[in-house]
Amino acid sequence: MKAVIQKGWRPFLVIILLFIIWETITRIFEVSEWLLPAPSKIFHEAIIGWPEYSHHVLSTIKLAIIGCVIGCSIGILIAVSLHLIPFVREAFYPLLIISQNIPVIVLAPLLVIWFGFGILPKIIVITLVCFFPIAVAALDGFRQTSTELKHYLHMAGASKSQIFWKLEWPHALPAVFSGLKISATYSVMGAVISEWLGAKKGIGVYMTLASSSFRTDRVFVAIFLIILLALIFFAFIVFIEKRVIRWQSKEEGLKDE
Repeated sequence: MKAVIQKGWRPFLVIILLFIIWETITRIFEVSEWLLPAPSKIFHEAIIGWPEYSHHVLSTIKLAIIGCVIGCSIGILIAVSLHLIPFVREAFYPLLIISQNIPVIVLAPLLVIWFGFGILPKIIVITLVCFFPIAVAALDGFRQTSTELKHYLHMAGASKSQIFWKLEWPHALPAVFSGLKISATYSVMGAVISEWLGAKKGIGVYMTLASSSFRTDRVFVAIFLIILLALIFFAFIVFIEKRVIRWQSKEEGLKDE
């Protein structure tokens, strides 16, 4: 923990230096605000414009949470099914990989045609973005379970379900949470993409309106909001992970000391 605190200031220092360089360049070369606004202008717009885009932020958060929960749940169910049923894994795992080679932005218009402009196509987009990282991470966690411990439980007379719940699932939890971190951050991006399908509110809508009116400062505000939400979602998963996998947290604490 001490090592994390000691190293935590370094990324913030780099970010501050980048903002200083950015601010300096825009002032020295007198860059037009519609082309590249200075960070001070962006932060000013973020503060005074909060009443205008607050409802967009809340809409995106709601959409991202719903889609992330559904996508992660489906991803875990798929991973468990593929792990416990070998012939299903052999048949569907290649299809799982192929599904990620289709750009979501290409599927978006088709989803609108099939399901309309409601919330359903948006949830489907976020689900498609979120389910794959958690499914693959969980499968890897299951496969990396100690073979010696499996043999020991078999010799002790444990059933297949007991081996899964007592050994394989706890052993896979670190990998599962790694997938959850990726899916949680992707859910914000998926929500913004889904809002381009014709939503009435959301950060994606706010960004589109700002771009069409050449309000580049608002576009950057939207970008920073997306980054901030992704970091918050990531931090929340880390918070849950430290309380669910207590044995791992204790080992990390000993290493830091």
